[in-house]
Amino acid sequence: MTKERVPPGQGVTKGWPLLHVGEVPTTPAADWRIRVAGEVASSLELSWSEFLALRQTRLHADFHCVTGWSKLDNDWQGVRLDELARAAGVKASARFVRFADPQGYDTTVPLALALDEGLLAHRHGGAELASEHGGPLRAVVPSLYAWKSCKWVTTIEFLAAEQLGFWEQRGYHNGADPWREERLV
Repeated sequence: MTKERVPPGQGVTKGWPLLHVGEVPTTPAADWRIRVAGEVASSLELSWSEFLALRQTRLHADFHCVTGWSKLDNDWQGVRLDELARAAGVKASARFVRFADPQGYDTTVPLALALDEGLLAHRHGGAELASEHGGPLRAVVPSLYAWKSCKWVTTIEFLAAEQLGFWEQRGYHNGADPWREERLV
């Protein structure tokens, strides 16, 4: 059964390797904010307490890194992206969503996929998401390689046209489908 869950070129890890661009942010939760903008009827800016007051959901999913490891059976908790999309009134012109951290890392995901499975996670395995793994908040898009699951999200931008993100500008495949091994262009 495990083989059917592990894409080609991947191996199962028991731990959770640490890979990221930049330093681990140290913003206290009291100062943390998330901004929702772009192709929306009304931009939003939420504090940590306002974000936590939104409807919470759980997601059980496997997680695959482009470097070749897969972490199976992750239990995430957070807010579905479609909750924020509804609250901001995403326009019909939106086709993509861009996730960004405060240090310049960003990535885009097709809107339909992001609305279907995207989660803004603040908990993993029943505990607060550790800073080194993206806490206080990271995007989770489980059907794509993990670089599409941006750590330390502070900006969600709905876009009419696709933009290449940090790794895509450096030669990574924008599709990021682990089952198709869409690693590099």
